[in-house]
Amino acid sequence: MPSVRNGVILLRNIKLVTGAAALAAAALTLTACSSSDTASSGSSSTAAAPTTTTAAATSSAASGGTGVTTPADTFGPACASLPKDGEPGSLTSMGPQPLATAASTNPVLTKLVAAVGAVPGLADTLNTTDGLTVFAPADPAFAALGDAAFADLAGKPAVLGPILQFHVVPKRYDAKGLAAAGTVTPLNTAGGEIKIEGTGDAMTINGAKILCGNIPTKNATVFVIDTVLMPKA
Repeated sequence: MPSVRNGVILLRNIKLVTGAAALAAAALTLTACSSSDTASSGSSSTAAAPTTTTAAATSSAASGGTGVTTPADTFGPACASLPKDGEPGSLTSMGPQPLATAASTNPVLTKLVAAVGAVPGLADTLNTTDGLTVFAPADPAFAALGDAAFADLAGKPAVLGPILQFHVVPKRYDAKGLAAAGTVTPLNTAGGEIKIEGTGDAMTINGAKILCGNIPTKNATVFVIDTVLMPKA
């Protein structure tokens, strides 16, 4: 994974973009997960314990193509370790909340929340902008950058902003919608398109693995990933 210093060099001339649909990857809501997303569109949503295929089909049918998901649609290896229903950071406590608010109590997203807080006004933007898809690096993804590099980046909001913007897509997708799209365009359009490969548990986001996907919040669908994505120069 690229170092933060490389990311800073790559983005030295990128100016912080502001506006109604601003910025980034922040705010995730890791919650209890159950199933994986595959292209099985005929499955019933009434199964008591949906499989990966069933959950994907249920999500597509329930969302009507809007990318909105339900707790039964979540999938990925890290979902089972998330807080349980009723606990802070669980799907039931965070799912109805707007993105930044929901993420702020999640124990796996503390570094992402800190990064969002380092960009003035970003948390408010993430809470009030509808129809987002967020690729949210988990704490270990930021830890891999090193504490010093992370602190340096957090002190440079004009550099950090475009990196966070590269993790946010101004259209709401579920996993099936991402797989169908193949590529998606983030808020930081100068950083290049984001490539989606595979389906279900094998899906990757610009090569990053999904730890827990299809997480619903009030205004965004979240995919927690294992890598901090870096825009192109």
